[in-house]
Amino acid sequence: MSFSEFFADDGPELEAFVFRAEELREISLGAALHMPEEAADLLSMRQVGDASRHTIQMLHETYAPGADTGPELYTHRGEEAGIVIEGQIALTVSARTEVLGPGDAYIFESLKPHRFHNSFSEKCVIVSACTPPSF
Repeated sequence: MSFSEFFADDGPELEAFVFRAEELREISLGAALHMPEEAADLLSMRQVGDASRHTIQMLHETYAPGADTGPELYTHRGEEAGIVIEGQIALTVSARTEVLGPGDAYIFESLKPHRFHNSFSEKCVIVSACTPPSF
């Protein structure tokens, strides 16, 4: 046992409930969604905390112009919801596509095929949540 271990505070570890902007963890969706690297670089998804320790996953998403979640609609179990904070996004769920802008929100069952696409000239920022954690 090292000196630092010997003198360490053995008190209960406090579970974090606040995460500063720089503490959000970038999730690489490129591999999960089978996206080419240049396409994955246009999309940022920053996760709040460790989703494996919770039943909900909270994300701060940024879609650069031209960014999307891939050319194919994808599915996963659970539900997801979000609010557009800045810019616009085209959201396709099943065969229906809607354009959402600041203040617009969505919620749907994630087993329905879906896709997000920023075909606009400005970045889009979304705060979203899904349950159970998917990525």
